[in-house]
Amino acid sequence: MDLVGENKYTFIVDLNSNKIEIKRAVEELFKVKVDKVHTLRYKGKVKRVRGRIGRTSAYKKAIVTLKEGKIEIFEGV
Repeated sequence: MDLVGENKYTFIVDLNSNKIEIKRAVEELFKVKVDKVHTLRYKGKVKRVRGRIGRTSAYKKAIVTLKEGKIEIFEGV
């Protein structure tokens, strides 16, 4: 599934950031107009290595849909 072709870009963001903050940051950094922001929270998982218990980090992913234009840094990746 090609999200760039649909003007959608994915970012890993701070766990405490909200959709409004993400929208403002993307518009300011990349000089584009944002249409929608969808966020997903992923919990950290418990991992066991050689009898020890560890944990992977939790993170938040934002899928940003642009009204028009594109983010040049992602082209050709």
